[in-house]
Amino acid sequence: MRILISLCLALGGLLSLPAFALSDSGQQALGQLQTRWAEIRYELPEKQREAAFAGLAKEADQALASEPKAAELLIWRGIILSTWAGAKGGLGALDLVKQARASLEQALAMDPKALDGSAYTSLGSLYYQVPGWPIGFGDDEKAEAMLKQALALNPKGIDPNYFYGDYLLRQKRYAEARAALETALQAPDRPGRELADKGRREEARALLAEVRKKLE
Repeated sequence: MRILISLCLALGGLLSLPAFALSDSGQQALGQLQTRWAEIRYELPEKQREAAFAGLAKEADQALASEPKAAELLIWRGIILSTWAGAKGGLGALDLVKQARASLEQALAMDPKALDGSAYTSLGSLYYQVPGWPIGFGDDEKAEAMLKQALALNPKGIDPNYFYGDYLLRQKRYAEARAALETALQAPDRPGRELADKGRREEARALLAEVRKKLE
């Protein structure tokens, strides 16, 4: 059975100092992972993305080897593994999403507020996009709970609102989905995340158009 996982996660900006502050080299590594992720996700041809995300996952592992207690790097490892799974598809993606979940859960245990609660956003996205039992660990109730936690920490952020809007659309809660996606489109720009913001807004507009058709 083919498993369809359309994971395209991204993060908000950094908060003030987390439980474990990144070193200067760690901050640089984080920025490089974010930038390269956006380039692969939004600029690279689809057929080249799987191999590119595989390489980026190795870079994330290398960064974590230097700073294993950095929740931010754990979050980004989870995001990269998730999007690699989406590019890979099929049953082979299940192991990757399980690794992604473990990385995100570890980040939550260390610092739930890291990157404006982005571990909650990423986990919520996994829970509603991954198939449920007996194939995967998908769970819509857990997804909504996680996404609401993310919104509590970052109520105007582009990513938590985008993914909550996508979740609500899939649940056929169209009026709520429209509100969330409109909030996503009004989100402030994130310094250094211009390409990611541009790509996410394009995705939000596409979903919003779909929602509006449902409401007609």
